[in-house]
Amino acid sequence: MARANDEAAAALEEYAELFALNGGDAFRVRSYQKAAKSIAGYPDDLREIPVRQIPGVGEAIAKKMEEFLERGSFRQLDDLRSKVPDGVRRLTKIPTLGPKKALFLFQELGIDSPDALAAAIGEGRLKGLKGFGPKTEENILKGIAQMAETRVHLGIAAELADRVMASLDAGRMAFAGSLRRMRDTVGDIDILAVGSPDLMERFAAQPYVTEVIARGEKKTSVRTDRGLQVDLRLIPEESWGAALIYFTGSKEHNVHLREMCVKKGWKLSEYGLFDADDNVIAAATEEDIYAALGMEWIPPTLREDGGEIQAALKHELPRLVTLDDLKGDLHTHTDLTDGIATLEDMLAAAAKRGYAYYAVTDHAPDLVMQRMTLEKALAQRARLDELQKSYPGMRLLHGSELNIGPDGSVDWPEEILAGFDVCVASVHSHFNQSRDEMTRRFIAACENPQVDIVGHPTTRKIGKRPGVDADWDAIFRAAARTGTALEIDAYPDRADLPSDLVRLGRHHGVKFSIDSDSHAIPHLDNQKFGVGIAQRGWLTPDDVINTWPLDRLLRFLGR
Repeated sequence: MARANDEAAAALEEYAELFALNGGDAFRVRSYQKAAKSIAGYPDDLREIPVRQIPGVGEAIAKKMEEFLERGSFRQLDDLRSKVPDGVRRLTKIPTLGPKKALFLFQELGIDSPDALAAAIGEGRLKGLKGFGPKTEENILKGIAQMAETRVHLGIAAELADRVMASLDAGRMAFAGSLRRMRDTVGDIDILAVGSPDLMERFAAQPYVTEVIARGEKKTSVRTDRGLQVDLRLIPEESWGAALIYFTGSKEHNVHLREMCVKKGWKLSEYGLFDADDNVIAAATEEDIYAALGMEWIPPTLREDGGEIQAALKHELPRLVTLDDLKGDLHTHTDLTDGIATLEDMLAAAAKRGYAYYAVTDHAPDLVMQRMTLEKALAQRARLDELQKSYPGMRLLHGSELNIGPDGSVDWPEEILAGFDVCVASVHSHFNQSRDEMTRRFIAACENPQVDIVGHPTTRKIGKRPGVDADWDAIFRAAARTGTALEIDAYPDRADLPSDLVRLGRHHGVKFSIDSDSHAIPHLDNQKFGVGIAQRGWLTPDDVINTWPLDRLLRFLGR
C-alpha cells in the first residue's frame, strides 16, 4: 500500500493553491505549503502516527489531515473546489503561470481553461497587459503544449508501478517501457506478468483504477488515479526474455535488432528469436537473445540506439555505475534551512545506507529566504564535529550550497569558503539571462577555486520550469579544465543534468556527482533515479566522484 503522506500532502497543496486563488492571506498559504512539504517528507506513514507530531503541523491543519485520512478530503477543500472553476485550476498547472495571473485572466478576460488561454494569445487579447509580454506568451504556449503530453516525471511513474505490482499476486512481474529505460518522463506504464487469466480481473478491480480502457485475456489497459495509463500483459514463461526486450524498447533499438535478424534470415518478436523455419533460437532470457545475436547483454538504460548495439557487438560496453557503487551523498539539507528533518535524523538515515561519507550542504546567506548566517553555519560545523564520534565508519562533511549570482559570484568570501569540506554552487534566480550571460555565469563559478560541484546545472523543474539557455560545450570545457564536478541531481522532478548533457559532459572529460538533494529522509532513496540518469549518460564509477574512496574524494575536493 502506498504511503498516505503523499496523497495528504497533495490535498493540502491543492488547498493552499485554491486558498491563494480566492485571495487568501499569503502567510497562511505559505504555512499550508510548508506543512504539506513536511508531511510528504516525514519518514513514517501518516496512518500510523499522530499527525500533530509532524513539524509544521498545527492543530487546524492536523484536523484537516485527520478528516482527509477518514474520507479522502476535508470540508474546507471541498468548499474551495466548489468556488473555483476547474478550468481556472487547470490554468494554474501551466508552467510559468501562477495563481495570481490565472485568477486575473479569469476575472478580467473570462479565460477559464488552457485551451481558451491559447486561443486568447493567438487572437492577441493579452497584448498590452502588464506581465504578459511576448516572452511570457511564448512560455505559456510551451507550457500548454507540455500539459497536453500528459507525461509525468520518473518518481511519479515509479511509485505507481510499485503500487500496481504490490497489489497483484503473480508468479513473475516486471515493468518495461520508458520506465525501465529510466527516461526522465513517462507517458504510460507497461507491466509484464506471468500468471493466470484471472489476474486481469483483479487488476481492473483495484482501487487506483479510475477507468478500464480495454480488457482482454492477455492485455488490460486502465487509467489510474494519477492520470497515467497502465497496460498489464500476460506473458508465457518461455517467452519472458523476448517480451522484456520487445516491450522495453526503445523503438529505435528494437528496429535495429530486427534489421540484424532480417539479414540473418531470422525474425524477432515478443515471443522469441526464430530461424527461417520458425524454430526457437532463444526466448527465455534477454541474455540468451543478445548472445544469439553475437553481443553482450545491453542494460535497459542504454537501449536508445545511441551506439550501444555496436559496442555490444564488440563487447565494449562500459561497466556502468550502479547504486551499490555510491559511497556517499554530497548534497543534502536539514531543517537549519529548507529541509524537514534535523541534522541528527538525516545523519542516522544516511548511516543506515552504509555510506562511507555524507555531506550536509544547507543553503548559504544569498538565498535570503533561508535566513542562513555565518554564525549558524559555524554552529552546525561544531555540532557535526561532536556527532562524528558517533559515526566512526562514516566521515561527516560540512558543506554549503552556494547561490551563483547573476555575475557568477557566490556567497561568502574565499577565506570562509575554504573552511567548508565541500561547496556546491547552484543557480536559484535570474533564469532568463541571455545564453552568453548564463554561460559566463557558470564558467565564473567553475573558475572559483572554492566551488567543487555545480548543482542542478540546467535549473529545470519538469513540468514547471524549462532549463536555462547556455553553451554547455563551453561550460563542460571549463569544468574539465578547472576540475569542477557537475551534479546529477537525483530529485525526480529535476533529473538534472539530463542524460544527453551527461553524455556530452563525459565526452569533454567532466566528472560528476550523483546527489539526492535531500530535504527529508525519504528523499535519500531518490539516488536510484540519479544512477539511472548516469547510466543513460554512459557513466562508469570512475566518472562519478562519490563512488570514489574517501581519500581520493578529498584529494579531488582539495580539502
